[in-house]
Amino acid sequence: MEDKKQMILDKMTKTCTCKSITKYKIKKLISEGYDSLQDIQKQTGAGSGACNGRYCTERILELIDEHWENR
Repeated sequence: MEDKKQMILDKMTKTCTCKSITKYKIKKLISEGYDSLQDIQKQTGAGSGACNGRYCTERILELIDEHWENR
């Protein structure tokens, strides 16, 4: 049940607000093997919005680190 709640929250939480990319989308890509900042940026366009990644880059890197810590 907790996983379902987390998934819903992840779908509502924006990691990249400029491009409206959700935390869920980033986590899904990481689990599919796109496990570098450059891979995620290529797949989603994250970091190419008005802020040039000032806000989302660190969030994406944290999600990548979190993925590897939980393996």
